[in-house]
Amino acid sequence: MRKSSWALAAALSAYVAFAGGGTARADDAAPEPLSAFPQSLLAVRTTAGKVVNFKIWTADSPRREEQGLMFIRELDEHAGMLFAFPTNPHPMMWMKNTYIPLDLLFINAQGRIEYIAARATPLSLAVIQSPKPALAVLELDGGACERLGINVGDLVIHPLFHNAK
Repeated sequence: MRKSSWALAAALSAYVAFAGGGTARADDAAPEPLSAFPQSLLAVRTTAGKVVNFKIWTADSPRREEQGLMFIRELDEHAGMLFAFPTNPHPMMWMKNTYIPLDLLFINAQGRIEYIAARATPLSLAVIQSPKPALAVLELDGGACERLGINVGDLVIHPLFHNAK
């Protein structure tokens, strides 16, 4: 069984690297600790009626988007990173410098999961993209969707989506 926690993930974030657009590169820049990222709660309501809650970090700037979950060695099953792409309906992701497999959930503006890239390959430079438009991508621990019963069509509830009240 994995021993994971928010504290461990935040501590490991000290090893996270980012690539800034024309400024610092992942190889020579000090990373921002995940504890500095905005944090919030997010829920997934499955079509079976189950509600799964998560504590998430939000990648709310280009530097944080590029840093993401790079170099993290463990991720709690109920933790994740949310990326918003309001001006790009076809976001592309990759797993550069990401040491653990991740489930990438591509979510539309209404909060519906349109596509899940399950257990994305660590350290891969392959582009991961949804075949359908998406407003956001939620990264979870690899295999979390299968373990928690999260599927395409389920509803993500968070203030970013139009379903939030």
